[in-house]
Amino acid sequence: MVICMFMRMNSENSDIFYRNPNAVAKIAGNKDYPDMYGEVKFFRVPLGTIVVTELFGLPDNHDMCAGNVYGFHIHEHGDCTGNMEDAFANAGMHFDMEHCPHPGHTGDMPPLFAFHGYTWNAFYTERFTPDMVIGRSVIVHSQSDDFMTQPSGNSGMKIGCGIIEIPAWNSGRPIAPPMR
Repeated sequence: MVICMFMRMNSENSDIFYRNPNAVAKIAGNKDYPDMYGEVKFFRVPLGTIVVTELFGLPDNHDMCAGNVYGFHIHEHGDCTGNMEDAFANAGMHFDMEHCPHPGHTGDMPPLFAFHGYTWNAFYTERFTPDMVIGRSVIVHSQSDDFMTQPSGNSGMKIGCGIIEIPAWNSGRPIAPPMR
């Protein structure tokens, strides 16, 4: 499988993979997926954000025809706690500044395609900047997003969560205003 990333390349974002991200979420699995871990990095670029994800320990279906595709969203609260039924219930609903139906939420992101429990993904979005999502959470869901069902695309249980934060090496430095 070939994964392509299309974006407007210029001198400001062609070095994206050599820069420190403006925000990071460290993902951890719930009690049923304790081996899930990884990072979601948010890079400010002109007019938007590049999001780079690398996760390990995702559930592996072992049936290549069934697929290992997982819903992936930014949720409204930076809280990775919950209850017995929903380990990350306190993350709230999908981040949605414009009050749009799913998949038009500000925090709706492309699904993750995993192979043998591993995924790497990168995409460009103009829906948000890193500054807009700091303090919110990234959620990995147990099923693929169908992009139709309201309010969350029938993505299943929340199996992984991370709070989006300013990276430690960036702490104390003012964040530049969003590029527009």
